[in-house]
Amino acid sequence: MRDKGLKGKEGRAKPKGRGRQKGKPTTKRTEDEALIAAPDEIRTARLLLRKPRATDASLMFTAYAQDLAVTRYLTWRPHANIAETRSIVDRFLTAWERQEGFCWFLFANDTGEMIGSIAARPENDGFNLGFLLARAYWGRGYMPEAIAAVVDWAFAQPSVSRVSAACDMENHASARALEKAGFVREGILHQFSLHPNTSSASRDCFEYAITRGP
Repeated sequence: MRDKGLKGKEGRAKPKGRGRQKGKPTTKRTEDEALIAAPDEIRTARLLLRKPRATDASLMFTAYAQDLAVTRYLTWRPHANIAETRSIVDRFLTAWERQEGFCWFLFANDTGEMIGSIAARPENDGFNLGFLLARAYWGRGYMPEAIAAVVDWAFAQPSVSRVSAACDMENHASARALEKAGFVREGILHQFSLHPNTSSASRDCFEYAITRGP
């Protein structure tokens, strides 16, 4: 996860936990870009990944948006009020419509509770991921499961050869989640991203990637 907008808990190893996709894909054609089909839902053994709805703002605010621990290595500060969260959900929906990024909220199958989010942003040869997880659900393996499901969907697109993510060098939980999902650390991105809850200076980040196999 380039940690932008979304706790990253952020060769080709085969991704685990292929998700089942549901709902009419959102698609849009541009002059120079191929069609992207993003499902409204992806299901895994323990999770539902679902396209945001305007009514999700209160769930997001309660679950993690106001939590300083969750946002420590992200590019945005904790939300002071639900109006900020409503604005972000609107941005998610606009980005989805414009095909600038596809965010899914994460829900636990057993409780139905929102527990985080994950986003895929189109790049030249694939997608860049961003993700976070509510604090109560850290350490249970949910994020590698979600990452693997999105990677699986991404590689179902013929034009996608690579999925990448970046995380703050001190964000060990994000690094572990990516590695468990089959990502390989490729290097260091120096002074790459500003994480205002950690420092006023731009931070060095690890870059991770997973590529399509032969």
